[in-house]
Amino acid sequence: MMLNYAEPVYRPPSEAKSLIFQITIGCSFNECSFCDMYRNKEYSERSWDEVKAEIDLMAKQLPDTTRIFLADGDALNLSTDYMVKIVEYLYNNFQKLERVSCYAMPMNLLKKTPEELKKMNQAGLNMLYLGIESGSDIILKKITKGATSETIIRACRKAIETGFTLSCIIILGLGGKTYTKEHIRDTARVVNASSPHYLGTLTLILETGVKEEFLTKFGEEFHPINDDEALAELHDLVQQINVKEKMVFRANHGSNAYNIGGIFPDEKDEMLKKIAWLKEHPENVRPEGFRAF
Repeated sequence: MMLNYAEPVYRPPSEAKSLIFQITIGCSFNECSFCDMYRNKEYSERSWDEVKAEIDLMAKQLPDTTRIFLADGDALNLSTDYMVKIVEYLYNNFQKLERVSCYAMPMNLLKKTPEELKKMNQAGLNMLYLGIESGSDIILKKITKGATSETIIRACRKAIETGFTLSCIIILGLGGKTYTKEHIRDTARVVNASSPHYLGTLTLILETGVKEEFLTKFGEEFHPINDDEALAELHDLVQQINVKEKMVFRANHGSNAYNIGGIFPDEKDEMLKKIAWLKEHPENVRPEGFRAF
């Protein structure tokens, strides 16, 4: 017997081997025009009886679990006391558990007091995944992100200051050709001010369910970038990131035309050299026929 998920279920790439408990269904905001992950779901919070029963079941079947991811897209929207209750129960039942994580929206973090966030972190909620997407306020408004660059910075710093390991995502090509320079410049500014522990890049892929909505909200000035332009954005992003604390960087998601990675600030120059090499070797681009837009 296995868990009965309300599909589809999403998790970050780094949680590929994690056990997933779906403690919320969908996303309470669900208005980002580039995202179709939860469009077929109405947001709801699962009852304690449901959650407890599934934890009890999986503790018997997978007692050696070391990592757990709490789905769906809005687990941090739960009340602090309920989240603490769930996390503490997880650690009580999985004796080898090392990490519990979930997605976090900026508004989730800003609604919680520092004391509430510390309480969840001390209970064992260790890691949060937050989508920066872009640092440009123009782009953030066009994609109905529900946040500004400054609220994103505040949310990221709040998470770090209350003890969480923070992993953030930005999306190459999100501003199209028109806003490419502004997108990267302002995104680098937000990354530098936020200084997350991990940063990854995706390349914009618009699924059929949201493509029309995205283009309608963004306006006629949106013109998708090509793979060469995505590599140029990646170069400019790496070049403009100047964090003092260690930050693991990855651009290895399947949506990206090129694959690079490294650790800021020590390996910044090596990453720039790798990008320069990729520019000279276009045969290393994604397989022919794959389109990001």
